[in-house]
Amino acid sequence: MSLEVADLTFRYGSKTALDAVGFIVPPGRFAALLGPNGAGKSTLFGLLTRLFTAPSGRIAIAGHDMARSPRGALARMGVVFQQPTLDLDLTVRQNLAYFAALHGLAGREARSRIDAALDRLWMRERASEKTRDLNGGHRRRTEIARALLHRPSVLLLDEPTVGLDAAARTAITDHVHALARDEGLTVLWATHLTDEVANDDQLILLHQGRILADGTAHELHGATPLREWFLARTGAEA
Repeated sequence: MSLEVADLTFRYGSKTALDAVGFIVPPGRFAALLGPNGAGKSTLFGLLTRLFTAPSGRIAIAGHDMARSPRGALARMGVVFQQPTLDLDLTVRQNLAYFAALHGLAGREARSRIDAALDRLWMRERASEKTRDLNGGHRRRTEIARALLHRPSVLLLDEPTVGLDAAARTAITDHVHALARDEGLTVLWATHLTDEVANDDQLILLHQGRILADGTAHELHGATPLREWFLARTGAEA
């Protein structure tokens, strides 16, 4: 199992942000964590990336228990956060080279991995451009390429298309689906947008801190359009 969450509960004071959340995403699967704003998606990502820890429950990444072996778990994980984290004064290649160095990669090995990651995201021709000169879609591609440098088993993306236009959103979503399908990467993609969910994706519906549904998207919503199904269960705007 590449990503396993079991009985995860977290509170901010008296407010329960996550209530006994549990799911499994197998290797090579694209799982859409769908929920309205305030559902608990970012809290879950904070726990998955060990920005904070839960008093109960279990998280395992590629067989590494987050509580017992946090280094092993984090080493198998690539992350794209909701807020951009690139250095705008560096080029695309410099941003990736800096990240590679943090993972102990240098020289020919680092260059090889950077080129491969840029090729995966169709960014090689922009490698020498300053990051601030890129549009939003290409900055996101750069962040995804960076997250793949250390060859993770699991890729986590928290609302990665926020602020992008429709064409850029579609391109990024398609690229990440291809990573799961063609390269066996396990993906957890958090979103509140139903049009980012493909029919054969694993769909995990999170609302008010609880998992309301978990299964293949088309099997869950059936003949009802996904947007209507989502609205009926959450009262949210899709």
